[in-house]
Amino acid sequence: MADDLGDEWWQHQPAGAASSPEISDGEGEGDTEMMQQETVPVPVPSKKTKQPKECFLIQPKETKDVIKTRKRRKKKITDILAKSEPKPGIPEDLQKLIKDYYSSSRSVIELEELNLPDSCFLQVNDLTHSLSSYLKEICPKWMKLRKNHTEKKSLLMLIICSSAIRALELIRSMTAFKGDSKVMKLFAKHIKVQEQVKLLENRVMHLGVGTPGRIKELIKQDGLNLNPLKFLVFDWNWRDQKLRRMMDIPEIRKEVFELLDMGVLNLCKSGSLKVGLF
Repeated sequence: MADDLGDEWWQHQPAGAASSPEISDGEGEGDTEMMQQETVPVPVPSKKTKQPKECFLIQPKETKDVIKTRKRRKKKITDILAKSEPKPGIPEDLQKLIKDYYSSSRSVIELEELNLPDSCFLQVNDLTHSLSSYLKEICPKWMKLRKNHTEKKSLLMLIICSSAIRALELIRSMTAFKGDSKVMKLFAKHIKVQEQVKLLENRVMHLGVGTPGRIKELIKQDGLNLNPLKFLVFDWNWRDQKLRRMMDIPEIRKEVFELLDMGVLNLCKSGSLKVGLF
C-alpha cells in the first residue's frame, strides 16, 4: 500500500521536477555560472588623462653680468671705428675743435676771431704718405731753410704727437727727410725739463718732436721761443691701440689748445707759421 502511494506520488510530480540530488546539481550549475560571471575580469578604469594645457616658453632672465657687458659694449667705439674707413683730417676738423673748446668761455665775436685763415694750412696727408714723404711735399726747400737757421732756443719745425713712444717712432720714420738736421726730443719720459732747456740754450736745433705738455713747459720756462717757428705739424691721423687719435684723448686735446693760446694762433694769423695735419 505504501509502495503504491509512493509510486502514485512520483507520478503526480511535474515533468521538469527532479530529485533532490538533481535539484542540488542544478543549484550548483547556477552558482558556477554566477561565479564565472563574477570572475570575468572587469577592465580597470584608467586614470583620467590630463587635458593638454597651453604652454608658454619663458625666456631666461638675463643676469646682471650680461646686462653690464652689453652696456659696456655700447659705450665703446672701437668696434665701429674698426669697421669704418679711415678719413684724413682736414683744416675744418681743427677749426671745429677750436670753436667747441672755447665756446663756453668766449663771446661770439671772440670765437670769430679764432678762425684761422685758409692760407695758414698746408696740404693735408691723404693717408698715402710716410712722414718723410709728407714733410718733403710741404717743405721742398728744407735744406736751404735749415742752413740759414742759426738762432738758439728755437726750432724751424715742430711735430706734436700724443706720447713719448709715438715721438720716437716719428723720429725714426723721418730719416729720409731730416738728413743732417738736429732733432730735439720734446717729451717728459726719462728727460728732465732742465736738461732740455740747457740743450736748447747751447745748440742750434732744427726739428722738434714731442708732446704738447712738455712743449708748454719749455715755453713757460723761457727755454723755447716760438717766433722763428715756420712749420707746426700735428700727428693727426695716427690711432693708438684703442683706435683713438691724439685729439680724441681729452688730456692731450686740452694741452694742445693751451699751447695754441701761447702765441701759436697769433703766429698763424700773421702768416709766419704754417699748420699741417699728418
